[in-house]
Amino acid sequence: MNALGVHAFVWTGDTSPEAVERTVAGTRAAGYDVLEFSLQEGKAFDTAHARKAAADAGLTVTCSRGLLADADVSSDDPDVVQRGVELLARSVRITDELGGRLLTGALYSAFGKFPRPVTAKGRANAVAALTDIAAEAARVGVTLGLEACNRYETNVVNTARQALAMVEDMGASNVVVHLDSYHMNIEEDDFVRPVHEVGDRLGYVHIGENQRGYLGSGHLDFPAFFHALVDVGYAGAVTFESFSSTIGDTALLSDLAIWRDLWDDSADLAAHAQRFMTDGLAAARRR
Repeated sequence: MNALGVHAFVWTGDTSPEAVERTVAGTRAAGYDVLEFSLQEGKAFDTAHARKAAADAGLTVTCSRGLLADADVSSDDPDVVQRGVELLARSVRITDELGGRLLTGALYSAFGKFPRPVTAKGRANAVAALTDIAAEAARVGVTLGLEACNRYETNVVNTARQALAMVEDMGASNVVVHLDSYHMNIEEDDFVRPVHEVGDRLGYVHIGENQRGYLGSGHLDFPAFFHALVDVGYAGAVTFESFSSTIGDTALLSDLAIWRDLWDDSADLAAHAQRFMTDGLAAARRR
């Protein structure tokens, strides 16, 4: 059985102790097993409090992020690369402080639309930097996930094949591929071949609609995706990701171009997504 997760931004963009408690309570009430915290904006929060709140609710924590323009390990500039390495190292420490065992996302690149493809030197810099970070993460029992993201958010890893190639180039046992249905809809030919190609290197999954609204309200072929996950024996977490400015004004929402609010009831959205994923995965297993 797959653990089911939900992104904290379904509940709030705030990281105060009170907001974390509301997020944890909502996540548990909706029937989830995993709570994903974004580290993107660098907001300070009480990691000891958040760790205890999640643990007391029986939730597993994961963390996600992308990099910043002046701290990008895929840059040709060694000073920018070094700042990216330092940012990733801090993110590993925060993940560990939260009790998380996975730090995932576009760890290889600054977040945003680039005017040109990544250079060979830039990609090599990213591989070298992430290989070093993977070694640090291994010492505290943290796995790194490389999320294939669409062309408007990175120029380094857009497809499952590119993510797998980077994982293989790194050669670290604690690095996995992270697939996301939202990004796959833009970059992949279908929802089956990429999952089969990644196979047992698949370590994390995001479920999101093509317009980031309620699951099933768009045009994505979720049955094919769920069947593919079952085909490869994927046993990891499947985490729902959706965004709306109704949860708060955050820089990440602007970066993601969340201009239309497709929902305003976090509890209803989360409960619906939990049922959708539960039913979809169950149907795939019965095939």
